[in-house]
Amino acid sequence: MLRLSELSIVESWDALEGIPEGKVLINTINAHSFNVAQKDELFAEALAKGDYLIPDGASIIKACRFLGAKSMPEERIAGWDLFSFEMDRLERKSEERIVNSEKLRVMFMGSSEKVLAMIRERAKVDYPNLEVVTYSPPYKPEFSEADNKAIIKAINEADPDLLWIGMTAPKQEKWTYQHWKELDIHCHVGTIGAVFDFYAGTAQRAPLWWQRHSLEWLYRLVKEPKRMWRRYVIGNPLFLWNISKERD
Repeated sequence: MLRLSELSIVESWDALEGIPEGKVLINTINAHSFNVAQKDELFAEALAKGDYLIPDGASIIKACRFLGAKSMPEERIAGWDLFSFEMDRLERKSEERIVNSEKLRVMFMGSSEKVLAMIRERAKVDYPNLEVVTYSPPYKPEFSEADNKAIIKAINEADPDLLWIGMTAPKQEKWTYQHWKELDIHCHVGTIGAVFDFYAGTAQRAPLWWQRHSLEWLYRLVKEPKRMWRRYVIGNPLFLWNISKERD
């Protein structure tokens, strides 16, 4: 069982700034992923043993304070924030280092070819100094051995300077954790799920007012009640129950 009080969670933007270069795995945690990890041992292990864990939810911050946890994050850092931070940093770095029109490379692995095509088009405008490569894995609950080999080969051959994995939680975290040693790369790797759709424009992120008041979850529930009701209507009380059990 995953215990929030024992996790090492990024506490501030300063800590994000201090993540070293090289092969680093960055995951996010929110109330939903914490709930899922209570019954999914591999997912719990993936979150606990990644290099950095980002607090993607005000509920995580408040729960850490309530528990007197090992880590006391000061503010929420959403998956979108991590994405923007890493992309902006790589863009600046690429702009400074471009020689003979060679660009640093960012890879998006996950989602559909339709979404990836939209990401490539937007990135041309937002990040003109980056080369963007993509890979769309088969859409299925479980990958075959051949699927996994093809994905790993594509990533290793691309040799990106930044890698984003977007297959929704917990699949993306578990896959990356299981195949970490097979990835012959030397860059930051982030599992960011819905950010692929947000950036492509196929899903809308909550307006700033909702974000600033920690109500992004409610916005998503209002926009997609059929898909999100179980995660929030059942999941939010379940999170409170899980946290209260941990304190006991």
